[in-house]
Amino acid sequence: MPEQDKKEKTLAGAGRHQGKTALVTGGSRGIGRAISRRLAREGALIAVHYGHDEAAADRTVKEIETDGGRAFAIHAELGVPGDAAALWTAFDRELAAYAPDAEPGLDILVNNAGITLPRPIEQVTEEAYDRVFAVNTKAPFFILQQSLGRLRDGGRIINVSSAATRFAYPSIIAYCMTKAAMDHLTLPLAVQLAPRNITVNAVAPGFTETEINPTLKDPRIRQALSAHSVFDRLGQPEDIADVVAFVASDDARWVTGQWLDAAGGVHLGL
Repeated sequence: MPEQDKKEKTLAGAGRHQGKTALVTGGSRGIGRAISRRLAREGALIAVHYGHDEAAADRTVKEIETDGGRAFAIHAELGVPGDAAALWTAFDRELAAYAPDAEPGLDILVNNAGITLPRPIEQVTEEAYDRVFAVNTKAPFFILQQSLGRLRDGGRIINVSSAATRFAYPSIIAYCMTKAAMDHLTLPLAVQLAPRNITVNAVAPGFTETEINPTLKDPRIRQALSAHSVFDRLGQPEDIADVVAFVASDDARWVTGQWLDAAGGVHLGL
């Protein structure tokens, strides 16, 4: 990225999240890493959650600190019994250790962690089905449930969904179902939490260049997926992070219960 672009990126929204605490699940890699870094640049203290890759979480924390931000890593494997409780125990412990004078609690919760299941229905086993729902739907449901006592009034909840919930993709049918469930969860929560001025929204990426999709190493697949966007390119994690940063800000205080397309105009040209 050119130096001028980097400078403009740093200045955009500078201080918008100053004094806030944010938790990004799956915050160490891909879209989650970009969200963590973006919110940190805007002043938030970031809890970078990871499930397995401690080294990636440490790198993301160091990147944030190098940029002048503040962050700490928390570990909790998702998709296993007690995962939400383990995550919040780690969050409470690490927040108190990192910032002992900080007010306990949370301002921004980004449910980003997820796994894929690139199989058509006839190839989906019960074990794989249960696994993808445990990580993508059950874990964030109970993370949200147990966040309500920690989330401060005026807070923000952002569920990272997928543009795939609006189209027919037989090859990832179970994955799409998990994200569609999160889309619906966004709606009743937005109503329930409105008296506390907490907004709840879903941000839906399209084909995005992250390591979660190894097929993008194939130039033919890259070209085919890029062609779905009106911009004729793959999305970058930063494209999604910028949308999340807006929705997490006070600028979006009048936006709740919404599904925000962050897919680069996928299929608009059809």
